[in-house]
Amino acid sequence: MGLFGRLRRRKNAQTPYCAAVVPAAGSATRMEGQDKILTILGDYPVLVHTLRALNDSALIQEIVVVTRGDLIVPVGQICRDFAFGKVTKVIVGGDTRTASVLAGAREVSGEAELIAIHDGARPLVPPEVVDAAILRAAECGAAAPAVPVKDTVKRASGALVEATLDRDSLFAVQTPQVFQADLIRGALQKALDDGAAVTDDCAAVERIGMTVALTEGSYENIKITTPTDLLIAEAILSGRE
Repeated sequence: MGLFGRLRRRKNAQTPYCAAVVPAAGSATRMEGQDKILTILGDYPVLVHTLRALNDSALIQEIVVVTRGDLIVPVGQICRDFAFGKVTKVIVGGDTRTASVLAGAREVSGEAELIAIHDGARPLVPPEVVDAAILRAAECGAAAPAVPVKDTVKRASGALVEATLDRDSLFAVQTPQVFQADLIRGALQKALDDGAAVTDDCAAVERIGMTVALTEGSYENIKITTPTDLLIAEAILSGRE
């Protein structure tokens, strides 16, 4: 039985209550003045595609969106206009991504056993990628989708190559990254207390000695950061349609 068949079979079994936290602060820095989550992809803002993917998942029970203060009104309006019934709160985040995710993690329902953290700027996540990460985290406490790195990666100092890394052991990690609720809240708080700069939520868990399981990601699950990313996303969306 293939991956999708196994996922369909396992969805029938009882799974823990999973809440999604969506960091959606947006940024105009590399998007030529446009907030990336409000940039139009196809016919709708990027954030609409992202929230629809999570709202449609049978394994996600609620969604908390974390954004900037100046985006509270437009983000809230999006949630109302598109009737995303699983969105329970839209809140203002902190000064850093870590602080923002922690704020969202503290706002989910007390019923939540798992918390799935998904970038607001990853609008094309396939449903099977979401489900696989949630189901694996239910088994081991921490899981994230990843894809093998396709390029040759070199470590350099300045403009001088120091080493060529073994590509077979390198993976590009995506979201949703899914964790046992108390584990991720504790790990994020510890990172903040220590002043640690973590680049993703897995790193916060790894630094307290926990192991993260990798699940099958998708090369279509790209993050919209630059105008070029948006062009690629348009091509993927067009291909799906």
